[in-house]
Amino acid sequence: MSLDQNPTLAAPEDWRAYSGVLSRRVFAFLIDYLIVLLLCIPAAVVVFFLGIITLGLGFMLYPALFVIVALLYFGFTLGGPSQETPGMRAMGIAITRIDGRPMDFLTAMVHTVLFWLINSVVTPLILLAGLFTERSRLVHDMLLGTVMVRTS
Repeated sequence: MSLDQNPTLAAPEDWRAYSGVLSRRVFAFLIDYLIVLLLCIPAAVVVFFLGIITLGLGFMLYPALFVIVALLYFGFTLGGPSQETPGMRAMGIAITRIDGRPMDFLTAMVHTVLFWLINSVVTPLILLAGLFTERSRLVHDMLLGTVMVRTS
């Protein structure tokens, strides 16, 4: 049974479910952050009008706009029923929890924040962890009990 048919499926034991996940994950990251950047354009327009309505207070959202849009994007897509972002869907991967429970909005946002925090300390060398761990898991995956699997 594929992950598309049952998004609450526990992490499969078959090694083929993890083959090539790390490289697919990098390309999914690039696609997703391009989408987040594009979503920042209409969000900036909304913040502009909010700033006018609130007599300038809304303009203080601009410095955090990218973070807000990215957290909402990843929270709703990873925490949604398909457990994948559009970039992950394009690359044929999805995220699942090892215990078989579905990803929720909060776990998806924590997953994103942990990625940013660890990446800011270790830089993109965080991806090297995936070369040496079981199932190509990264550090934040291990902390949250999640794993990336191929959907095809």
